[in-house]
Amino acid sequence: MNTEITNLTEWTLEKLLNTIEYHNHRYWNLGEPEISDDAYDALLLELRNRDPQHPLLKKIHAQHVSANSGKIKLATPMLSLDKAYSLDEVLDWAKKYIRTSDELLLVQPKYDGISADFDGRILATRGDGETGENITDKLPLLELETRDYRGVLNRPARGEIIIRSDDFATLYRHIQKRGGGVYKNSRNAVAGIMGLKDITDMLKQHAKLTLVDYDLWSKQIKFSALAKVFAELIAEVEQLPYPTDGVVFKLADTAYSDSLGATAHHPRGQIAFKFSGIRRQSKLLSVEWSFGKSVLTPVANLEPVEIGGVTIKRATLHNIQNVLDMDIQVGDTVTVERAGDVIPYIVSREEGKERRSALITECPSCHTPLKRSGPELYCPNPDCLETNLQKLAAAVKNIGIEQLGEPTLRKMMLRLQVKNLADVFRLSKADLLQLDSFAEKSADNLFNEIQTARQTAPFQLLAALNIPNIGPNVAKVLLSHYDFEQLATCSADELMQVPGIGVERARALAEELHNRQAEIADLLTVINLSQAANHADDLKPTICFTGKMPEKRSFYENLARERGYSPVDNVTKNLSLLVTSESDRSSGKTAKAVKSGVRIMTLEEFLNAAPAVDDLFTPQTAPETETPHADNVHQHGAEQLTLGF
Repeated sequence: MNTEITNLTEWTLEKLLNTIEYHNHRYWNLGEPEISDDAYDALLLELRNRDPQHPLLKKIHAQHVSANSGKIKLATPMLSLDKAYSLDEVLDWAKKYIRTSDELLLVQPKYDGISADFDGRILATRGDGETGENITDKLPLLELETRDYRGVLNRPARGEIIIRSDDFATLYRHIQKRGGGVYKNSRNAVAGIMGLKDITDMLKQHAKLTLVDYDLWSKQIKFSALAKVFAELIAEVEQLPYPTDGVVFKLADTAYSDSLGATAHHPRGQIAFKFSGIRRQSKLLSVEWSFGKSVLTPVANLEPVEIGGVTIKRATLHNIQNVLDMDIQVGDTVTVERAGDVIPYIVSREEGKERRSALITECPSCHTPLKRSGPELYCPNPDCLETNLQKLAAAVKNIGIEQLGEPTLRKMMLRLQVKNLADVFRLSKADLLQLDSFAEKSADNLFNEIQTARQTAPFQLLAALNIPNIGPNVAKVLLSHYDFEQLATCSADELMQVPGIGVERARALAEELHNRQAEIADLLTVINLSQAANHADDLKPTICFTGKMPEKRSFYENLARERGYSPVDNVTKNLSLLVTSESDRSSGKTAKAVKSGVRIMTLEEFLNAAPAVDDLFTPQTAPETETPHADNVHQHGAEQLTLGF
């Protein structure tokens, strides 16, 4: 059968149903799937859109793994789980059964393998949920992982038979499957090995399977916090050393969950969120290296693919270490994920027929040999135009010159020999008129904005220095303990005493302020520090409320003041927190906050627990942009780049 799953809306219902049945047979009966889980889920989603009550969507599939296995009646049924493909669907499920907004939910990985139960003597698959298949002959291949044990499978357990990601990357590179060749992915390997009548050859090749206890990794969260931490939960599950294809959400109160009962298909108190709702496959066309303030970030150019109603053409590859670890090359088929407002990124790859390296060894701007600092790649040339451009762009933004973007800054650097922020303040209107596209009025506007920015708050100046991990919010807290002159003479030990300033941040700050004394002194000759900015209220984290709320706005603002915030009326790039009663992120202030990368919290979350000041320092996910940019990192212990090709 043709395995291409595209243009589903144009398919006839008959073709859709036949295709689902065919792939059900390949997956459940033969253990030899021809398409990815994402492609299969796309078929089910299309059927659900056309006929939400179709029997195929509720069909109970039995796991068949061995033609000669015996049938085993399971002591406790192992039902399938209802599935969700978006956060909204998970929230809708929870709202049916939670008793209060503080209802605890248990979060567990949805492992991608074969469900199994071991009663201490017999190992059986889930089968149809009531009756499984005896696979006790596979015990010699299996290791057990529970919360407090990892070793021989010699005690009762219920979980998923999988191949650990590290085992698949090492052991299974050389393990030959029946008929020759190696396994393409761990799920196929598990199904193939479980279907063998004789495992002697697998034992000779040192094949290993793992039974992961369902309770091995789990977290409890309140329902009220679910939407806020949803993307973080997915990221945590992704980092586990096991193949997963989703996240399971359960009511933590098992007695209450059991009291809800089950349908013929699934228990009501649990649901599985499938990653396919936020993932699609695409082809990696090229990789470009985007300049940040101190590092180069690899950005993937993809064949356009739609995820959640958004067409994705680009995705971040994070850093060079990630590219090396995943062995990502141009021409590969990659799986792209986009969860909520998170910038799209690549979670896995399959080798393409024609591949070429995505790595670079010299700076795309100045051609200087690149160096490594930990997982990051950077240009060591202090005169590199693009690196200095990114630093200057961040500085003018933090100092409050909004009209001055990268294109104009680049012209200033090339034509007017601007090198730093002090040089920007020394520009005259006549200088600006030398630049292409600047006429009398536009030059006037920019010149006036630059003059206005001369009167700046100390926290803006500190943030404009581009010291790693010292943004506006952290700068405000630092300056609530020391004035600017005192800060320049503080030791790392003294800075560590400031709440939220850890060891690394304190050391970096003390070192940078010491090494850049001449630069800071020069900058202070062209700007005026606003004394009013030292008022205590101006140094507090700022908060803004939006949307219709049960009480008057003054009620919430007074509560915020009690918790250490300074209420403001407008959303700006320097806002610490936006509290909203609206769920629509495209509305007014909320949309602006998303675009600016401002932390957003619902009113209910704020009332339950406002974030501590330290939490406001946690780097926020940047809003989705055409080009994801690199984050600033401190470059210690840099070494010459060795790529190994």
